[in-house]
Amino acid sequence: MTGLLADKDRIFTNLYGLHDRGLEAARARGTWNGVRLMVEAGPQWIIEQIKASGLRGRGGGGFGVGLKWSLMPQPSDKPHYLIINADESEPGACKDRLFIGNDPQLLIEGAFLASYAIGAHLAYVYIRGEVVRERELLETAIREAREARLIGPDNMFGWDFELHVSHGAGAYICGDEMALLESLEGRKGQPRLKPPYPAVSGLYGCPTTINNAESIAVVGTILRRGADWFTGFGRPNNAGVKLMAASGHVNTPGVVEEAMSVPMRQLIEDHFGGVRGGWGNLKAVIPGGASTAMIPADQAEFVLMDYDALRELKSLMGTATMIVMDKSTDLVRAIARISQFFKHESCGQCTPCREGTGWMWRVMERMAEGDAEPRDIDLLLDVASGVEGHTICGLGDAAAWPIQGLFRHFRPEVEDRITAYRARRPHVAGATLMAAE
Repeated sequence: MTGLLADKDRIFTNLYGLHDRGLEAARARGTWNGVRLMVEAGPQWIIEQIKASGLRGRGGGGFGVGLKWSLMPQPSDKPHYLIINADESEPGACKDRLFIGNDPQLLIEGAFLASYAIGAHLAYVYIRGEVVRERELLETAIREAREARLIGPDNMFGWDFELHVSHGAGAYICGDEMALLESLEGRKGQPRLKPPYPAVSGLYGCPTTINNAESIAVVGTILRRGADWFTGFGRPNNAGVKLMAASGHVNTPGVVEEAMSVPMRQLIEDHFGGVRGGWGNLKAVIPGGASTAMIPADQAEFVLMDYDALRELKSLMGTATMIVMDKSTDLVRAIARISQFFKHESCGQCTPCREGTGWMWRVMERMAEGDAEPRDIDLLLDVASGVEGHTICGLGDAAAWPIQGLFRHFRPEVEDRITAYRARRPHVAGATLMAAE
């Protein structure tokens, strides 16, 4: 396999299920090695090592994992909880389910170490309900670990720890950490206002840390190999290795583990067989799941896959699950379809999101036909800006960013469509979208 990352440096050594996923095979690959020594080194040592490694949240937010752990109050008269977010519900995102099903002991080991570091005796994996097979394989792996006394009460490491799996009902909004808490407590998945933050008042009003599944699964290997090893990959503030994926118009879509800051073009060509029809046929890339703004081919050719490089282009790395679109793609219809998804998944709690996502979707559907006037583009962007940053959670932002990315880079294409439509149907021209609404 080509790319920047050598096979010896991979954390997910059974990502594709080519080897036995059972406990003994996982231990032979190195999982659970040295855990006793890590526990003896103490919680603060673990937190400092994760801080020094530069590990940032792998679920899209990019917040420092070690820093998040250090925010948990110590000591506390309330129980602490760890919640592992495996609710992978965004279009394009497809990375976590692979290691959850094929190398689940990495996740269980990481859950134990993270829980010990934050003082939690109980952790939950919140997994998307439709991911049935992977959930069943994870539950089997948890039973194996419990029978081997790696977890559970009176385990061999001296830190009582239980891990449970809870599955959602497929609501995208439950990927938000506050909505996830509501769902886990048995209520409708709607985000809570912050503050208070989960570290102060999370699950059942107790201190809680919520991390993405990938963020937890890499913890054991980082502690074994050392923070310096992890920081040896990627640019400063973008350290480590990461699961990255590509879907859409690539020749071999899939998921791969690669070093941070790998050039996007190299990632696509080395691991995903290149763009269908060759690199010259590339039109745009959505870098990190459907909620991130697309970038055009000329930017994709040189951008690095890390948090800072993509932010400089007014996009985001997100989950690093790229959606690649060649020149046959109708970008306006693609964004209209994404807008429909976010309209459908809005929980309806915040007025800007409840009303704005539906309005933006309807307008995008008309834009796809060309049934608009040029000035309606600015009206749409104005509404998107009114939704962005004005909701309790990030779903409003997620609905606005793809639209903003489309018009940032491909506005002339939409204007040409409007002109062509008006030429075909002059008798309907002149009615603004707002009037039509």
